Amino acid sequence: MIKRSLLLLLSLLPAAVYAQNYVLISMDEEQTNHLKAYGVVFNHINDGFTAQWLLNYRGGSFIVEEQNDIIRKSRLRNVSLETLNSSQVDRIISEVESNSSNTSVVNLEKTPRIAVYTPDQALPWDDAVTLALTYAEVEYDKIWDVEVLEGKLNEYDWLHLHHEDFTGQYGKFWQSYRTMPWYIAQVNQMEEMAKMLGFQKVSEQKKAVARTIKEYVGNGGFLFAMCSGTDTFDIALAAEGIDIAPQQFDGDPVDPNAQQLLDFNKSLAFENFEISLDPGEYEHANVDVKYRGNRIDRSLDFFTLFEFSAKWDPVPTMLTQNHVSSVRGFYGQTTAFQKDKVKSSVVVLGEAPGREQIKYLHGNYGKGTFTFYAGHDPEDYTHRVNDPPTDLALHPNSPGYRLILNNILFPAAKKKKRKT
Repeated sequence: MIKRSLLLLLSLLPAAVYAQNYVLISMDEEQTNHLKAYGVVFNHINDGFTAQWLLNYRGGSFIVEEQNDIIRKSRLRNVSLETLNSSQVDRIISEVESNSSNTSVVNLEKTPRIAVYTPDQALPWDDAVTLALTYAEVEYDKIWDVEVLEGKLNEYDWLHLHHEDFTGQYGKFWQSYRTMPWYIAQVNQMEEMAKMLGFQKVSEQKKAVARTIKEYVGNGGFLFAMCSGTDTFDIALAAEGIDIAPQQFDGDPVDPNAQQLLDFNKSLAFENFEISLDPGEYEHANVDVKYRGNRIDRSLDFFTLFEFSAKWDPVPTMLTQNHVSSVRGFYGQTTAFQKDKVKSSVVVLGEAPGREQIKYLHGNYGKGTFTFYAGHDPEDYTHRVNDPPTDLALHPNSPGYRLILNNILFPAAKKKKRKT
């Protein structure tokens, strides 16, 4: 009798253990480190496991099975979590998938291979995305023009562009910084690279890089760009075969018909913009709001995230997951996009209310997608040349940086089929 009871008890043990093998990583105000949480989930998937992203549920929380030592890894990174049994998970999933709530579940199954487009030499500014990836402990590779033009983009699923000038005008820093050693070194490096790659001018090389990246997106790549990596990319595409670089940058004058010759069918996100042909003007075109001198008191500068249907529009929903609905604004060489310059085919993810300014947008091209996020650093309002990099250990719950990290996870998502 005692032996039979013992066998019965042992037979029940696996079920009891199995009933408590889930972890909820909350992403609402209760989370102690939102940014590290993304890294925990990303690396868990990268190790061959899966996760579920609960869209619009507690700030876009995650559920994972208790595997791969995830509890210890989370606690070491000060990431809050809750342990759940299978019954609790079933109740949460049922609630999230209910037709009466604007929530949904997506399965995260395979992480993207990440590349960051950046030069080898040190520049007097940092990159918010590389700061975010490094802090979240997400691995990435660096690539530059040579790798792009040699076809290395095919090795990656996700590409980031940041403080870059695809028009070949060196960020239009000529007026203020042309005598600075870092600027001179940048110009010399780019001119030498252009010759090595067989281009007569840097502007031609940069436009070729932009077209190659556009082709990469069309073939299924995920593109995420910030700051001047957004509008200069589109300007370069629209200006294919047109000289828009003043003589100070490429040694010859601009095409006198440059503006009229722009082809907005070739750009991804912007249209009907006017380019700046003044070498002393910091702006490239009137896509950026600063072109019109729009300034606002810092205490009033914020943008609002749109709310999408989690069940029917999962991609924009994933990209806007946050624990707040309004995010503090921040400047950059490209601070925000003029609403009347954004194509109607683009999905607006976040905009400044009442100011006709778009901060965050998303679109499709071919088999791939592009997401543009204006501004330079979400936690440094007026980041300037030679300012020190932001210490994200001081901003572990940054809503602005969360938007960046949403972008590295959404390519891993596979929408769960709804029951009919």
